[in-house]
Amino acid sequence: MDPVLVERVRQAMADLGYRPNAVARNLRRSRTTLWAAIISDIGDPFYTAMVRGVEDAARPAGFSVVLCNTDDDEAKEGGYVDAALAEQMAGVIVAPAGPGAPHVRRLLDARVPVVVVDRQPPELRVDTVLVDNELGAQAATAHLIESGYARIACITGPATVSTATQRAAGYRAALQEHGRPVDDALIRHADFREESGYEAMRALLALAERPDAVFAAGNRLALGALRCLRDRGVPVPGEVGLAGFDDLPWAALIRPALTTVAQPTYELGRAAARLLAARIAEPARPPSTITLATHLEIRDSSVRFGRGVAG
Repeated sequence: MDPVLVERVRQAMADLGYRPNAVARNLRRSRTTLWAAIISDIGDPFYTAMVRGVEDAARPAGFSVVLCNTDDDEAKEGGYVDAALAEQMAGVIVAPAGPGAPHVRRLLDARVPVVVVDRQPPELRVDTVLVDNELGAQAATAHLIESGYARIACITGPATVSTATQRAAGYRAALQEHGRPVDDALIRHADFREESGYEAMRALLALAERPDAVFAAGNRLALGALRCLRDRGVPVPGEVGLAGFDDLPWAALIRPALTTVAQPTYELGRAAARLLAARIAEPARPPSTITLATHLEIRDSSVRFGRGVAG
């Protein structure tokens, strides 16, 4: 093509303020350069950090990310999947809202590249990025036992969510490893929200034999439990010890500072983005699962005879 003509066209476009239409340009391709990140709750700092990791890895690979918030509602998730299919998005990263992950199955059936994060769909061959929930929960519960607590409760998420069941399994494993009985009355399922942690803690305190420690399988659950203990004048960690899971930014700032299982949320997002880019580049390769390690941050809320501060 004549370079003089090309330059004239470019100058005319600049003079008119013309911007190329990305949708029209992508009609020549089978898909756009957009990814959907479908998560359960953007208000949860866990997902905020994870999505930042997704974006930071997606942009250098030539992709932009559209954020979709489901509020753990399968119908909303289905609507976002409909939109991803209609807009021919290049790929989807999703934390499934319900059991069975039917909308993940729809994406797979439509041959849309997809990576599941945080939750493990049963019976689906799909790229997945997780943390070692069971081992992290086991470490937190073992720490409470080793700190001298005898009757340890567990507040975990919905029984239909793999993250919640894995953390509850880690709690049980720690009790069994230390020769402690598992009392189902001390296990409470709730959604991963602060108010649910508060209500679960209130129910545990109402037991005839109430617990002297609690492992909360999410830091917002732990925050709700701590607020309940404070409202009822229960000293933490003196009378009830507390450990959480997530290590959100405020966990070290509250009093008492919260013992918690730290998980690499930003790296989880980056790993998911890299896995999705690899799936787009090589659609036929076998699915893979990446499991990231956790570590326990021991702070005042669980150290009975240490520097614990009364709640």
